[in-house]
Amino acid sequence: MVTPYNLSQSVSGNPATPPVGLAPMLLEVLALCGYGLWMLLGLALALGIYNAGRGEALVPLALGCAFVSAGLLAAALRLRTVSEWHGWRIGWSQRPTREALIALATYLPMLGVAGMVRGNEGFWATRLLSVVLALCSLVCVITSAYGYRTRRLANQAGLAAQLPISRLLSACYGGGLWLWVCLVFREDPPRPGVTSWPWAIGLLLIAMLLGLVDGVAWHSLRGSGLGWHRQRPQGLLLQRFLAAALICAVPCLSLVLVPALPGGRWLASCAAAAYIVGKSLELWLFDVALTRFALARSAASGVAWPEVHD
Repeated sequence: MVTPYNLSQSVSGNPATPPVGLAPMLLEVLALCGYGLWMLLGLALALGIYNAGRGEALVPLALGCAFVSAGLLAAALRLRTVSEWHGWRIGWSQRPTREALIALATYLPMLGVAGMVRGNEGFWATRLLSVVLALCSLVCVITSAYGYRTRRLANQAGLAAQLPISRLLSACYGGGLWLWVCLVFREDPPRPGVTSWPWAIGLLLIAMLLGLVDGVAWHSLRGSGLGWHRQRPQGLLLQRFLAAALICAVPCLSLVLVPALPGGRWLASCAAAAYIVGKSLELWLFDVALTRFALARSAASGVAWPEVHD
């Protein structure tokens, strides 16, 4: 019997449903970058190391707000490809989930920091709100680690422990790249200290850790022994290589070249955008791989899933 396509099933962890598309993954990566921006900026303001004026602080706050709110706006418009936001189906007489409430609560310290920042981080209220913003962003990244279908399938595959670490590193790396873009465009011409080597080295280390954690996850799936990876392995490997190049190679090369090139600031924007495209592609490929893993596992255990058509 044919089972009709249901978006509510696509987030329930049922491997019989089709993998989600690139659009939800893109919105997820944008949200990670936004929370990473808020987290790093809040930490920098709390420690008093972000010595910038009001406008310089409002730009990353607004950019992070745009990234985080993209998924909320898409869910509010009830688009077919994005039916929910943190498990909350807006406009369907459904109460917000705990994830959605935490995500909505994160807007409050963001607005507080935007109203309190004056270019002087020594004020105790500004530092307190900055700490709250960083903590709320961190909690939102971690608590949403198991909400989507991809991560529920990962839980079935025994990869649940790696999800919060991978999301935290992705948020720090993506948010760090976009905060780096904001710093590069802060002055004209940019000061030498803006693109300092400690900042570049920190992002390079995060990129290495992120690649290691994600590589372990892919290796765990390949070592499952269920044979899912034998289905069109060449295309999957080529797409993974492209995603890895956009995630690590392009941004890392830009981190090295931006201080040395006169027009390197535009290279920083391209690197941050390349990360979003590459990470979205990688999450989509991982969702496809997890679906194959779940189907192979159910076939090995003798469980027959119903046929699904789009």
